[in-house]
Amino acid sequence: MKKLFLFSAFLVGLWLAVFTFKIFNMGGEYQSIIVNFKDDIALTQLEESLNQISLKVNDTPTLNSSFSGDRNVYVLEGNKETLKTLRRSGLREKIEYIEPNYIYHTLDIPNDPDYSKQWNLRAINLERAWADSKGEGVTVAVIDTGVSRVPDLEQTEFVEGYDFVNDRTEALDDVGHGTHVAGTIAQSTNNNYGVAGIAYKAKIMPLKVLGFGGGTVADIAEAIRFAADNGADVINMSLGGGGDSHLMRDAIDYAHKKGVVIIAAAGNENDNSASYPARYPKVISVSALDAIGEKAPYSNFGAGIDISAPGGSEKGLIIQETITGNNQQPSFEGFQGTSMAAPHVAGVAALIKATGIKDPEEVRQILIESAREVAEDPFNHYGAGRLDAGGAVQLALKGKITVKDFLRWLRDSGYLNPGFWIDGGTIMLLPKLGMVVGSYLLAWFIRNYLVFNMSLASGMVFGSSGLFILQGLYIFDLPQWPLRLMGSSLPELGNVVMGTNSLNPIFASALIPFILIALFLGHNTLKWVAIGSCLGVASCLGISAFSHPHVWGLGTGMMAQGFLVINALICFGLAYLASKNDQVVT
Repeated sequence: MKKLFLFSAFLVGLWLAVFTFKIFNMGGEYQSIIVNFKDDIALTQLEESLNQISLKVNDTPTLNSSFSGDRNVYVLEGNKETLKTLRRSGLREKIEYIEPNYIYHTLDIPNDPDYSKQWNLRAINLERAWADSKGEGVTVAVIDTGVSRVPDLEQTEFVEGYDFVNDRTEALDDVGHGTHVAGTIAQSTNNNYGVAGIAYKAKIMPLKVLGFGGGTVADIAEAIRFAADNGADVINMSLGGGGDSHLMRDAIDYAHKKGVVIIAAAGNENDNSASYPARYPKVISVSALDAIGEKAPYSNFGAGIDISAPGGSEKGLIIQETITGNNQQPSFEGFQGTSMAAPHVAGVAALIKATGIKDPEEVRQILIESAREVAEDPFNHYGAGRLDAGGAVQLALKGKITVKDFLRWLRDSGYLNPGFWIDGGTIMLLPKLGMVVGSYLLAWFIRNYLVFNMSLASGMVFGSSGLFILQGLYIFDLPQWPLRLMGSSLPELGNVVMGTNSLNPIFASALIPFILIALFLGHNTLKWVAIGSCLGVASCLGISAFSHPHVWGLGTGMMAQGFLVINALICFGLAYLASKNDQVVT
């Protein structure tokens, strides 16, 4: 009976997972219903069905368009209640399908009037990234010529910085370069003015180290340490030179150890190597692309390049608001250079950090793995490839369900409707709560592993229940123990060997799942069998802990129950860790 329950629970869980995943990805806004009648329905039956629908929902379906007649696609106004009524209407034999007529929208396009001129933001697939992250809670230090609060930075949040050139707190820009760079990272966006920025909900920390004549390594190193000590998550350095420096290297190592992602421009000399500080191993070095996605003619390349991003050229400049002229008036200006490319990567790094990624090496890896690879790049013009903001954020969110996702799912599933919780009284409250939490966890599981494949499923069956049907199979004159062995779950194999109902603590533990993970972690298919076994064993041990906690040597009390629960949690942790670095379930 216990085995039947386990196997049934697994099948129900699989169905719920698929169903929940469908809800999670299909739920959306709609105000009308699609009714698609079968193509071979007779005209009289069609008219009769339309009349029946009109009587049930007080609205007459109409053809969606003049092209829909041959396919019998009709639309009528309605909501979820209308959809339920239609699905229970008794017309299923005449209808191919009934479904919501979902409303799709354009992706998150800001209302800034000159956003259309920012080819560079569309080139990095930014609108897709904005659906999940806008840089909330992240601070980007701009180590440059300072930053002035031009009108299109008025809604951008600033934190206290420092002017290392003049040794004062206020780090105003007197050149225009740093303000332009800060605009690319976090220009005020959706303010009906000017242009947009990449991580426009991030905070800017202005650190002035450059004037008209450049700046010193000592000031730049001090600024790096200041940023690390004052809460910066990302550092952008659109600057560089030709000399290696122990002081600079130490400062970069210091910031990196404190979790700061450091990005620098590769240089504008068209040389076959990045300049410093972009050359340092713990700095992400950025080369520049022109408007057609090719290496910009001025950009450095070769040794030290990690990734490429839009930097502009005469055929297409990078437009942001900055200050110009002797009177330093605000103006929208087009610049070009690797100085313009680096803040694109800094902005995307902020989007990644906002998803909860803390480790700078993990941010680097996400940027590199999500970059659009260039097939032929013998001179390393592009590093890992062209920056892809949308791909980077999606990769950062793999295995996560954001608060926004959860609330949208609750709304679309009807769980925010008070009637859902009231109907059935207090007796149904706990089961309903379990259903909501359980299906949410199943949605997380499916999103984490992308698809539920046969390798994973077979491992789960082996770990949780085995082919338990074989235990009841009797073949004349053949020994029963092989059938009992094949019909047992992994934790119960010891029972068959020892001929007892008491779980063997060696088999009913995380030991064998750990061995399977260690043996098969490097194999694309068997790895998922091992992961599935971990999850199956976790399920079996968890249920056994509360239904039949009988472990050899530990009895049937609290010790046995604690042993099973702890090992169930370890098995789940093993499965999570083993799957964490995988990109695609094969």
